[in-house]
Amino acid sequence: MVEGLPPDGALARRLAGHHWEHRDFMTADIVDLLAHLVVDFRNANKAEKAPEQAYPEKVWRPEKPGAAKKRKKKAAREAAEGRAGYRRIVALATPRYSEMG
Repeated sequence: MVEGLPPDGALARRLAGHHWEHRDFMTADIVDLLAHLVVDFRNANKAEKAPEQAYPEKVWRPEKPGAAKKRKKKAAREAAEGRAGYRRIVALATPRYSEMG
């Protein structure tokens, strides 16, 4: 019954949680890449004493409701693993500082 439905129809939008299609995501990627290229060109051709221009923020993209929370959780977990690894290396390299934490 749902085999003939269009890929951009109401059911597909409801299941995806947004109305963006693949070409919309590709267009956003192209805009981001062009913005980076423009900033790189400007920084390469700026005056010697002029400050460097920062990269612009990425174009907004829709995401599922829990995606931001998962991304923050993953970043926190990776940061904790990194800190633990650093402490392990410091404890091996300098045993007298291992108690200080």
